[in-house]
Amino acid sequence: MYDGRWVALAFSLAALVGGAWWCMWRLSQAHHLRDTPTSKIRSAAQGFVELCGVLHEQGMPQQAPLTRQACLWWRYRIEEYRRAGKNSRWQVVESATSDAWLLLDDGSGQCLIDPLGAEVRPATRQVWEGSLRHPLGEAPSGFRALLSFGKRYRYTEERLHAGQPLYAIGWLQTQGGGRQANNEQRRQAELIRQWKADYPDLLRRFDRNRDGQLDAQEWQRVQLAARLEAQEEQQRAVQAPLQQVLSKPAEGLPYILSCAGEDELLRKFYWQALGGALLCLAGAAASHWLWQRLW
Repeated sequence: MYDGRWVALAFSLAALVGGAWWCMWRLSQAHHLRDTPTSKIRSAAQGFVELCGVLHEQGMPQQAPLTRQACLWWRYRIEEYRRAGKNSRWQVVESATSDAWLLLDDGSGQCLIDPLGAEVRPATRQVWEGSLRHPLGEAPSGFRALLSFGKRYRYTEERLHAGQPLYAIGWLQTQGGGRQANNEQRRQAELIRQWKADYPDLLRRFDRNRDGQLDAQEWQRVQLAARLEAQEEQQRAVQAPLQQVLSKPAEGLPYILSCAGEDELLRKFYWQALGGALLCLAGAAASHWLWQRLW
């Protein structure tokens, strides 16, 4: 026989575990933020660092999808209001995040930031509602207008703009100047493997006698061409200018990009950790009460 108390017990146990995990995760992040000193980009050591600076433009600016505003980075979400009997909720129907890299300047130098995998907290956030699936789309007509009559959508768009302050904590590496150069022999072998994957093209390039196979002399030409290309790549890597790059660190370390400063982030994380702890305690109390009633 179905007993709803088992379902309630499962939910209370999930609240216990989820609350404990959330509390420990936020406390761990707060610990890293508090104990990592702010570095200057020009003199920052390689590895896990904390940076503070101002966002600058680089190349062509991005265009936010919902508002068409010029920006450096964007994230948006479109939700549809849906009813099912007495229940109603907002259902996400579309979302996307920019993968454009950012440029941070702290006065001592500049650093490129790869936002992939980061917890991004922008200062600019807009939320509004409308009757179209996309706020800048064409209004439906005819039969489509009848189908969309009475629909409600909620749009959320977040953006980073040039000139905004940015707090960043993540993994810093210096690239260029030969630091990322490959071993020449290893790169030569990689090139040959890549060329062999497209054997018809390899024959077209190096089969001089057109007999459909590569003899010993032709293989020597393949190896020579691969070695020369590997040497050219090595030379380009050596000549490339040095560039600081911030990216996602190893598992367990926070990767945060925020327009709010460290103090504000710490306050939020401590409050969120407290919320997780309270959820854990409530789940533990509910689980204990339900377990007693079941047995």
